[in-house]
Amino acid sequence: MKFRNTPAWVALLVLVLPGIAQAAVQVVTGPTPIERGDARAAGDITLVNEKLAVAIAVESVVPYGVPRGAIIDVAPVRGGRVGHDQAVFADFIPNNWSAWPNTFQRVTIVQRDAAQAVVRAERDWGKVTISTVYTLRANADYVDIQTTMRNDGAAALPGLLSGLTLWPRGGYEFGVPGIPVAFTGKFATALADRFVAYDESWAMALHMDDFDHVANGTKDLFRLHTLQPGESRSFSGRLQVAPSGDLRAIIKAEIDHRNLPAGFVRGTVTGRNGATIDRPVIVIEKQGHPYGWVVGQKGRYELTLPAGEYALYATAKNSSQSGKLAVTVEAGSQATRNFQNLDGPGRILFNVSSAGAGAGAGLPLDARIAIMEGQKPLVQFLGRKVFFTELDARGRIEVPIAAGPYLFHVSAGGGFFGPSREVPVTVIGGNTQTVAVALQRQFEPNAQGWYAADLHHHADQAEAVTPPTDLARSQLAAGLDLLFVSDHDSTANHVAIARIARRRGMPFIPAIELSPSWGHFNAYPLTPGAKLGVDTSTATVDELFQDARRMGASVLQSNHPFLLYGYLASLTSQTVPGGFNAGFDLLEINADVPNDDARVLAVLWRLWNAGHRVYLSGGTDTHDVWNERSGRLRTFAHLNGPVSAAGFAQALKDGHAYVSFGPLIFPSVMFGDTLKVKPGASFTLGFDVKSVKGLSTIELIGGGNVIKTESITGTAVQEIHVDFPLTQGAAGWYSLKVRDRDGNKAYSNPIWVDTLSDPMQ
Repeated sequence: MKFRNTPAWVALLVLVLPGIAQAAVQVVTGPTPIERGDARAAGDITLVNEKLAVAIAVESVVPYGVPRGAIIDVAPVRGGRVGHDQAVFADFIPNNWSAWPNTFQRVTIVQRDAAQAVVRAERDWGKVTISTVYTLRANADYVDIQTTMRNDGAAALPGLLSGLTLWPRGGYEFGVPGIPVAFTGKFATALADRFVAYDESWAMALHMDDFDHVANGTKDLFRLHTLQPGESRSFSGRLQVAPSGDLRAIIKAEIDHRNLPAGFVRGTVTGRNGATIDRPVIVIEKQGHPYGWVVGQKGRYELTLPAGEYALYATAKNSSQSGKLAVTVEAGSQATRNFQNLDGPGRILFNVSSAGAGAGAGLPLDARIAIMEGQKPLVQFLGRKVFFTELDARGRIEVPIAAGPYLFHVSAGGGFFGPSREVPVTVIGGNTQTVAVALQRQFEPNAQGWYAADLHHHADQAEAVTPPTDLARSQLAAGLDLLFVSDHDSTANHVAIARIARRRGMPFIPAIELSPSWGHFNAYPLTPGAKLGVDTSTATVDELFQDARRMGASVLQSNHPFLLYGYLASLTSQTVPGGFNAGFDLLEINADVPNDDARVLAVLWRLWNAGHRVYLSGGTDTHDVWNERSGRLRTFAHLNGPVSAAGFAQALKDGHAYVSFGPLIFPSVMFGDTLKVKPGASFTLGFDVKSVKGLSTIELIGGGNVIKTESITGTAVQEIHVDFPLTQGAAGWYSLKVRDRDGNKAYSNPIWVDTLSDPMQ
């Protein structure tokens, strides 16, 4: 059965009709039958068999400006019904994310019959031609991916990092076994050939042969190589899809593909008094590292493993973990390992309130509660490690949790305004207990007109996984004064978050992260209902900036400008279409980018020395509030009137702001303002500086150099006033850099100092 030129909804209807043979591969052109899929154009191609569906962008836009020809939708198929899209994109990357520049993309259906479908995607990358062939066979649970790079240029291309990438939509990530998730670069410890994305009801695995480098939480699997003129190189991989979060088929596929000797393990899992654990999870460790897991049924499990030495333990949703049992797997062997006495879940009701005396004492506080010590499930759908108090029951949250001893970290305000607390709790299975936590608030920046927002934060679009309600709970727990969202090329969450902000009586800054391949920009605040009007994969810088202003943005913020796809990095490599455009207002210090602080400051200092009033911003780039911390870097802005999105944005444009990982700054002369001083006259810049963690050093920067340093002795100094006496020479600027005892820093915008032209003034 063929679906060429058949409307997608008709194709989907045929796929799910009873009695239709399910063993044939189907090819659908047009809008994809994958639920919530992004391949919506008439020329897009979807490949479907009885186990999975993938959609290839032919005309639809690929996220992040990735060239067309990539897979942009992936879903399991259950009982003939195509499921929800679980991928942002999967593609071949020629050199460490940089898939550009391109002059053409061609996507061709090579074969389409009941046995298999084959699609070829071709494009150029500079002088290199890249050809990727996707093959889906009947009854297969994976798409085979074969890519060839051919250097048609006259020069060798050394040091290329080429390979496959998979960026999931939602769910959780299980990186390449044996490699730390935060690791980037060459490794020698990989225990498998796969990156896995998963949730309780689905899993995807990207397998790649012979990769030797990883990046981006091991979502990128690369091989380091040099491509000589006229030389071709091939890369092989597979994108596997499973209908649940059980990884047994993914482990078995690796065994089969690599022809590994393997053996069999089975057993039972019971709770206290022999009670059956309905859906036990058996976690597998190899060489001391997590290797995978399987999900059992009705107290039983079975799995196939490559020959080797392993440790297994059993657990279940919100349940305790068993002790570890060693097992040696040999070719053709069968072993039994049984697990007993698992404890069921208990419950904790947290009540978080303000400590101290006075009118504010005992008031409920929005809070973040994280497990510091105690059971933290590897398989994340079994239980959370981080919790947030409720939106409408401020200061309260009731959570199911595995039995055992815990140490919880409870914070309100993220450690900026008062100390957090460490709270020990022993959870008893089957019991509910109430835990009251009182937190002291020491500092009140609002009282002096200072308000904070996390100016780079995602919800649940593209690869981000935080629903709007949880974004709000996390930002409120961080003590931020304005809600903020900047999803990639999307305004889909604005209405929901605006509604939440009204419920809580606080301002909301609606933003978008414009995400071409050559630089990401936050544009805000946007007009309600505004939608992106350009294709970010093809727009020039002038077109992009013009569309941001059309959407109502008064602020354009250059995000992580020195990443491979950052604006300043791309200007250096001359890959920005249209070249330099000075129409941005802010340069971001990004909490997730190592050494970002110094590089951004160095550029800003040069701009300030030239008199350009481009200012600082700061944000976390949080995508997942349960594994990242909202507001750990934030921007404080000073407002003289009511707190609003427009007022906050104007304060940023005026430079009335600083960014901070913890310390608080209160200047005697406002950042961004100009102080007029007679030539040779003395003047003083004064600052009140505070930090919950205790202050360490305060540096006054002038013209890009450290002019004066105040070192604070003693570990208990949490607030201090410093005065810096100065003498006016030529016009210039001064800013502040503060460091606390934990190494957290704050950086200010400049105070401009100008010379009075009339000495009689």
